Amino acid sequence: MKRIVLLGGGHAHVHVLRDLAREPIPGAELTLVTPFTRQMYSGMVPGLVAGRYTAEQCVIPLLPLAAAARVPLLETQAVALDASARTLQLANGEVIGWDILSLDTGSVMDRDRIPGAREQGLFVRPIEHFVRQLDPLAALAQDRVLDVVVIGGGAAGVELAMALQRRLAGQGDERARVALVTGGPPPLFGYPQRVIERGLRALAARRITVFQDRCVRIETGALHLGSGARLACDAPVIATGGDAPPYLQGSGLQLDERGFVLTGATLQSLSHPEVLAAGDVATRADAPHPKSGVHAVRAGPPLAANLRALATGGELLPHQPQLRTLNLLSCGNGRAIASYGNWSAQGRWVWWWKDRIDRGFIARYTVPAVAV
Repeated sequence: MKRIVLLGGGHAHVHVLRDLAREPIPGAELTLVTPFTRQMYSGMVPGLVAGRYTAEQCVIPLLPLAAAARVPLLETQAVALDASARTLQLANGEVIGWDILSLDTGSVMDRDRIPGAREQGLFVRPIEHFVRQLDPLAALAQDRVLDVVVIGGGAAGVELAMALQRRLAGQGDERARVALVTGGPPPLFGYPQRVIERGLRALAARRITVFQDRCVRIETGALHLGSGARLACDAPVIATGGDAPPYLQGSGLQLDERGFVLTGATLQSLSHPEVLAAGDVATRADAPHPKSGVHAVRAGPPLAANLRALATGGELLPHQPQLRTLNLLSCGNGRAIASYGNWSAQGRWVWWWKDRIDRGFIARYTVPAVAV
């Protein structure tokens, strides 16, 4: 009997569970380990923050999905991994063994990278924790005008800045002032120039002040920037890049320079072929960019197929990531920005397009849609 552990309830593992619900792996005993019993779809979080969705509309319940797949769910997380001994130490005190391990836990956020952030910051990950703070923040904005600063100029930071402006300052009297601190480069750095320009215009239209500077310290009521400027701030929202989860340290797995699992084309660890990884926790060794994780949504089908092949002695197939992908960025006001390669567009119809795709993703992986 092959013991297979799915560590993390990420988007790729959601697809694996749907695949298992339709066809179990013969001779395999599976376990899902995740700290949350639902998967909140990150693509819909800006819409949730803006007040366009409820939390229930943005989640895939994992318990019924795991039950349909006949996979027990342990509501906890890993604190240590020993790849040689093939064991996982869990936060609930258990130590479990495995023959095949699949990782889809996503990245984490270093709470001590910016001094004062641990005590003062609202971190966007874990997403479950972040969304629980939205209603108290909105309630605070009813008592007084808030200064909200989003730290991080990537897609997440830009979308959240516009979503928070809509949530806190878009209804009647302005109850918040929202700013964006990018870390130095312009917002959406790395996107095509046309997309950057669209993003800057959208931020300006939403009256969001952009600081191309880095935050060096957070204190009660203020941020300190690298230029020496001091910004008034009641709510610092930390939307910087993710870090490797601590359980990978000392695991024995081959990691990249930032501590993420290095995988090959079949999604297998370069050092331990019985370990597969997808999503932000993984880096393809043959990727064109330094941190190109195996995108969890697109990696779901090949991960499910290769897990099955590894368990049954079949041939594992390489996953060919797309060189160009469609990106849809919410502007918080019922409009969105689309980009695909050098092409881009913007408008209300793009939001409708994004909304349809996102709702379709949730519906695809919600029981009874996955019923055999």
